[in-house]
Amino acid sequence: MDSQTRRQYRSIAHHLKPVVLLGERGLTDAVLAEADRALTDHELIKIRTSGDRDARAAQAQEMAARLAAEPVQSIGRTLVLYRHNPKANPKLSNVSRQGRS
Repeated sequence: MDSQTRRQYRSIAHHLKPVVLLGERGLTDAVLAEADRALTDHELIKIRTSGDRDARAAQAQEMAARLAAEPVQSIGRTLVLYRHNPKANPKLSNVSRQGRS
């Protein structure tokens, strides 16, 4: 992902609310399933993580790898992931509503 696209996605994500929350149990199959569903529907999602800085970084890398998604931004406890969906519903997709680059 180039820097201009990343900037555009960060701008779109700024107004989003987290749709997935990682609790004390961490990265469970249920959390991954919900994040996968959200990425399929919305393409660009915010995730609220927990734990210390190193744990959050590890969770972010593992989630991105297991979900075949690209990390867009990570600030504090908030992570933004993007995964392109060629059959995205424009009414649900956060990216399609804003205009894909």
